[in-house]
Amino acid sequence: MLNKNIYLIGPMGAGKSAIGRQLAVRLGRDFYDSDEVIEERTGASVGWIFDVEGEEGFRQREINVITELTQMQNIVLSTGGGTITREENCQKLAAFGFVVYLSLDIEYQYQRTVSDYRQRRPLLEGGDRRQRLLELHQQRTPIYERLAEFSVETGGKKIQDVVQVILNHLSKESI
Repeated sequence: MLNKNIYLIGPMGAGKSAIGRQLAVRLGRDFYDSDEVIEERTGASVGWIFDVEGEEGFRQREINVITELTQMQNIVLSTGGGTITREENCQKLAAFGFVVYLSLDIEYQYQRTVSDYRQRRPLLEGGDRRQRLLELHQQRTPIYERLAEFSVETGGKKIQDVVQVILNHLSKESI
């Protein structure tokens, strides 16, 4: 079985946190969600940090957390959808773990994010959320695909089924 850390990347709503938690349990590893770590350390929601510090302030906090978490061993890490927009994060993820891209089409993504965008998804504030998801998809998908060592579509699938697909692939990797 895989000895490297496992890092989950992908767009908001792809199921990174839910899948990561179950994957960690199945592998007997500790689980971390980079957004949750940032919220715990600041005592504020991602949305509040975006409001007060802007995206750039949040991204700097994210770089610090990714730097720290990628130095740990035997973990499963769920990253924020925009983590890959900073090259230093991409370099750390690629260097210190096995990167799994959880992909999701726009319609599933919209359905999964429509109810919680105000608190957890500040990039969807204001304007046409579907259009904003499409813009983010066009900007980020090439980066997700470049960085990933394995990809799995999560739309319309049960969490446990996606976890099993990942576990099956990891058992073949023998890293």
